[in-house]
Amino acid sequence: MRGVARKNLIGMLHVIITRYFYKMLQQRLNQNDLQFIQVLLGPRQVGKSTAIAQIAEEWKGKAIVESADRLSPPNAEWIAFHWQRALEQDGPCLLAIDEIQKVQRWREQVKILFDRDRHKKQLRVILSGSASLTLQQGLSESLAGRYELIRCPHWGLDESREAFGWDLETYLKFGGYPSAAPMVHEKERWQSFIRDGIIEPVIGRDLQSMINIQKPALLRQLFELAMYYPAQEVSYQKLLGQLQDHGNTATIKHYLEILAGGFLVITLEKFVKSGVRRKSSSPKIIPLAPALIHAFNDPQKIDDEPEWRGRVFECAIGAHLHRLNMGLSYWRENDDGVDFVLQNGPEIIGIEVKSGRRKSEKGLMAFKKLYPEAKTLTMDLEKGRSWLEGEATVQRLRSYI
Repeated sequence: MRGVARKNLIGMLHVIITRYFYKMLQQRLNQNDLQFIQVLLGPRQVGKSTAIAQIAEEWKGKAIVESADRLSPPNAEWIAFHWQRALEQDGPCLLAIDEIQKVQRWREQVKILFDRDRHKKQLRVILSGSASLTLQQGLSESLAGRYELIRCPHWGLDESREAFGWDLETYLKFGGYPSAAPMVHEKERWQSFIRDGIIEPVIGRDLQSMINIQKPALLRQLFELAMYYPAQEVSYQKLLGQLQDHGNTATIKHYLEILAGGFLVITLEKFVKSGVRRKSSSPKIIPLAPALIHAFNDPQKIDDEPEWRGRVFECAIGAHLHRLNMGLSYWRENDDGVDFVLQNGPEIIGIEVKSGRRKSEKGLMAFKKLYPEAKTLTMDLEKGRSWLEGEATVQRLRSYI
C-alpha cells in the first residue's frame, strides 16, 4: 500500500504523547497559580490516557492515576477516597481520573471536593472523558467556573504521516485511530477491530451506561446506515425507511444526537443567517473519522470511485471545521449549495470543497449574492494535505475569520 511505513510501537506512542493537547496540559500543570481542574474531552483511542500516563511519569512528586472504565462503575465515594489520598501526600500531588463520566454522581462530588480544597496549591486535578453528551452537561451544570476544557480530537493527516508515513489517500481510508494502524494491511481484521474495539464499546457500553436508550438495536443500525451516506444530505424519513427496527423521525434525530455525544458522527443543519435552523431541513451527515466510514465500507473505494473519495474527503474537512467549536452548517437553495458554512458571531464564511466531483463556483456565487457580507473559501482535494494538518489548520482558519 502506498505511503504506509511500518514503525514500531514506541514510535507510535511518541507521536500520541506529543499531540498538542499533551503540551498544553503539561504547560498548565506547571503553573504555580493554577486554580482550575483540567478536563480532557475527546473520543476513545486518540491518546488521552497515554498523555495522562506520560505526564504522571514525568511529574515531580506523587501522581495518582485512576480509571473509572470498569464493568461495575464506581460511586462518588471512590472519588473522595482517591482525592483524600492525594491531599495526604507530601508536596505537590497530581490526581488524574480517566473516564470520569462513568462515576455515579461524579459532578456533585467533584464540586464539593474542589470547592473545599481549591486553595490547596499542592493539588493538581485532571479529569478525562469520552462522552461529550453527558460530560459537558455535567461540567456546565455543576462545575462552571471551576475547570478548563482541553479538546482531544481524532488524529489528523499530519500526525498519521509522521507516525506511519501515510499519504492523503491512506488517511482517507484508515485515518482517525492510531491503535488500528498496524492492521491496515489486513482489511477484515482492521474493520473488525474498528467495529468491535472502538465503535461497539462506545455504543454498547459508554452511551448506554449514561443515557436511557430504549432501542439499542436501532441505535446500532442507524449508525451503520449513516456510514453509507458520508457528507450527504439525507432526510430523517429516508433514514427511517431503511431501518429494520422502526421508530419515528423524532427518535432518529435524537439518536443521531446521542451518536454525536460519543464523538462518532455529527449532523449539520441548513444555514439560516438568523441562527435559527430550519427544522424541516435534511441533516448533512459527517462521520468524525474516515476509519468509522470504512469500518462498514471497502476502503478500496477511495481508489476506485472518485465520487466516494470526494465524499470522504469532504467529511474529513467537515471534521476539522468542527474542531473550531463555532457554528457549522451547510447551505442549499434549489440547485445551488455550499458544502459548509462557518459562523462566528457576525462573521460568516461559505466553504466549497472541490474533491474531484464536478463542481462549479455557482453555489459560492449564489451564496455570496444572498449574503454579500460573507467571506468565501475553496478547499481543493489536490491541496488536501494543507487543509488536513490538524491544529495548524485550526489556527489557519481562525486567522482567516
